[in-house]
Amino acid sequence: MPTPAVLAIDQGTTGSTCLVVGRDGNVLGRSYSEFTQHFPQSGWVEHDAEKIYRNTVEAVATLLARGKVSKKNIAGISITNQRETFVVFDKESGEPLYNAIVWQCRRGEEICRHLVEAGHEPLVQERTGLKIDTYFPASKIGWLLNDQPTIANKLADGEAYVGTIDAYLIYRLTGGRVFATDQTNASRTLLFDINKLAWDDELCELFGVPRSALPEVYDSNAVFGETDFDGLLDKPLPISGVMGDSQAALFAQHCFEPGTCKVTFGTGSSVLLNIGEQPAFSNRGIVTAVAWVIAGQPAYAFEGITNFTGATITWLRDQLGLIESVEETEELVRAVDDNGGVHLIPAFVGLSAPYWEPRARAAIVGLSPASNRSHVVRAALEGIAFRIRDVLQLMVQDAGVPLQHIHADGGAVQNSFLMQFVADEVQVTVRASRLAELSAQGAALAGMLGTGIYESLDDLKQLRQPFVDYKPSIDAAAADRAYQDWLLAVNQVLANF
Repeated sequence: MPTPAVLAIDQGTTGSTCLVVGRDGNVLGRSYSEFTQHFPQSGWVEHDAEKIYRNTVEAVATLLARGKVSKKNIAGISITNQRETFVVFDKESGEPLYNAIVWQCRRGEEICRHLVEAGHEPLVQERTGLKIDTYFPASKIGWLLNDQPTIANKLADGEAYVGTIDAYLIYRLTGGRVFATDQTNASRTLLFDINKLAWDDELCELFGVPRSALPEVYDSNAVFGETDFDGLLDKPLPISGVMGDSQAALFAQHCFEPGTCKVTFGTGSSVLLNIGEQPAFSNRGIVTAVAWVIAGQPAYAFEGITNFTGATITWLRDQLGLIESVEETEELVRAVDDNGGVHLIPAFVGLSAPYWEPRARAAIVGLSPASNRSHVVRAALEGIAFRIRDVLQLMVQDAGVPLQHIHADGGAVQNSFLMQFVADEVQVTVRASRLAELSAQGAALAGMLGTGIYESLDDLKQLRQPFVDYKPSIDAAAADRAYQDWLLAVNQVLANF
């Protein structure tokens, strides 16, 4: 009897990763396929949605072609995804009617500003746990429908659908038989009531989004139809284990109990703190998220978002030419004793929690004649860590639970300087996973619950992930001094608005 495994898709902001995860949690095979982001104008970010689908299929084909994983061992398909990116597509053909509008895109700012000024934010936050911000899809869907009346008519007439990337992929992979998402993705739209775990008609009307155009909502470990991946598999297999990428990483890190926390270092960063089975709300810029719903039982989390993490380092490489590779940053930052008074505020598309200033833009503050390339690169890495502290300290206070350590995942965990600096600033141990792609693994573990490979969360707790611990190397007073300097730099940026 072959050992069962799950084929997990991680559809991210810059590419699609395919993993085969065994019953023991080990990765048996991996492939990656990159695609291009499009920037039609300042503050706008788009993807070719058709390319996303083809890119995903290509990643699966590449992995299977390597022959390291037997198709006979694959028991199911799981999907994790960039949560707030959405696609509008034709109901009949599945063809995208517009480029996917990416979570980083700011084109919904005017709609958000109007709704806040009209006094709608308390209602929205009470229902969704979120701030009215263009980071979330609802305002950008509203913008698209205002800008593209033909698409608006198709949605209103039931000829088109709008959904997050997971729902779009499920629709395409099932040949249009299933149009569904899970609660973690639905809860990031500003259209979903996290108390009732259902789409909210009043919110849909507020943003001008037809309720009928939205997907059905399933538990994260439900079965979302079947697929053979355009004939790549020998037979159709169940799609089970669907989660937004940050929640999937929280799940993979076994943050099942209130007070457990993880930070995903990706293109942006998401900090999640498990707060238990009932939603709670913060009035200080921290949002509430559905962590997951497993077999009808919800878990909730506080979440703080930083928009640019890995993307900041990419910017240093591709736009400024300060580095040739991401790996080069380690050597550069260790060439100087400190940041030399330089701070990089990564507000490329605004500042999210706890500042919530969408008009802010990135800045390098504190340059002097003595400043060099190493100081700027170090300031970029430190800025990532300071943003983590920004959001984490607020959510811990509002949750009222002690923080024992941080579970870290994502590509940046390989940067030992960054991990150590986060540990120093937050003053807790950072437990950095050796597996960089925990989002895919988390979705796979939920899929194992859905396909019966495992029966309960208690069974999953027996699985252990390898990690490296980074313990604080400076005292709290030194960390606070550095943080106060950061806040002064941020205030220089915010003073313009």
